[in-house]
Amino acid sequence: MKKIEVLGTGCKKCITTAEQIDAIAKELGIEASVEKVTDPGTIMSYQVMSTPAVVIDGKLAHSGSVPDRNKIESMLKG
Repeated sequence: MKKIEVLGTGCKKCITTAEQIDAIAKELGIEASVEKVTDPGTIMSYQVMSTPAVVIDGKLAHSGSVPDRNKIESMLKG
């Protein structure tokens, strides 16, 4: 199972990112745990300066915008 963290302040873009990743993972049959992380210390530990950001299995995969479907699929399959 992939552990996916969506880093951000809880804004609409962060919520949308988490919802889209969860939905696409289910469509693709990929087991994933999607968690929204709002703790500033955790966000800064990944050196993220712009949110939303996506961390998959402890590695920063995307930051600064809501990823499009192709990017999400690529991150999930990678």
